[in-house]
Amino acid sequence: MLRLETSGGLVGWGECAAVVSDADAASAVRAHQGVDTAAYEVAWLKLAALPALRAAVDMALIDVSAQQSKAPVFQLLGGPTRNKCRAYTMLEGAEALERALKSGYKAVGVNVPVNEWRNAGKAYVEKTANLMQMMRRAAGDGVDFVLDGAGRMVPGDAQSVAEALERFHLLFFDEPVPISNLGAMRKIAGENVTPLGLGRGVDGPGGFMDLLREDCVDLLRPNLAQHGLSQIRRIAAVAETYYVAVAPFHDGGPLATAAALHLAASLPNFFIQQIPLPASERDRAFRRSLLSTDVEAVNAGFAALPNGPGWGVTVNQSAVEKAAQEAGA
Repeated sequence: MLRLETSGGLVGWGECAAVVSDADAASAVRAHQGVDTAAYEVAWLKLAALPALRAAVDMALIDVSAQQSKAPVFQLLGGPTRNKCRAYTMLEGAEALERALKSGYKAVGVNVPVNEWRNAGKAYVEKTANLMQMMRRAAGDGVDFVLDGAGRMVPGDAQSVAEALERFHLLFFDEPVPISNLGAMRKIAGENVTPLGLGRGVDGPGGFMDLLREDCVDLLRPNLAQHGLSQIRRIAAVAETYYVAVAPFHDGGPLATAAALHLAASLPNFFIQQIPLPASERDRAFRRSLLSTDVEAVNAGFAALPNGPGWGVTVNQSAVEKAAQEAGA
């Protein structure tokens, strides 16, 4: 987590995508001394050489600006388009489905089975379909599924799986193949009704434009910890002109969850927000301890919007410092 303090004493918080060295942190401090807290674009350009810090600084500056306005971030970003945000979580560990349902989720993500060899064909398709059938029966009515390919599948298998799973009416098929293969993506999207989610590994805006221009994506998945709120809002604005929705990828901490909820509230073409739900109770308790409010609480499939100034939460700095010390031990 990144802590940014203004000359006026306000403190803003953001989340980094990766561990940042002391030298990089010092460079970021020097680059932003005297910068107006509303200059998000300036912040992004100044950190071109430090991509791990860009999103965190962007979040922190937005947090400070909203506090200065004494308003929630979603008001600063133009006002809410909804009063709650639909959420889903990736299933992790034993009894993951039961844990997710008890936690209030009505949508869950399932990883595709491990493929022992490329172009596994019919056997692999049946294995995937059987997995989804088992999950559907276990979940009961009223639960939606996301199938996550993590970009590991070959086009032939992905095409066959997408066709076989049309009857399950998935929310979307996430990253079935590497996005470098736009031709394969376009073929899968054109021959199946299962929506495709793509973009969580895309770094620059050009990659998202390629996906949109090639008409091979139904749902853009920009990585929150990589792009920050400002860049995702730009990406979403372009996607809206193509009638494409946005579901930001998020596998970070609870502060980024708070930021994601404010972002979701401000996007007209928002679809659903991914929220981590670790398998370990210790990890879940740790996440709850970092903020004054449990922003990751889900009720009947939706997460509530934080309403206070800025992110609407108070960071437990002692818990953050303790975690940093344990990580460095």
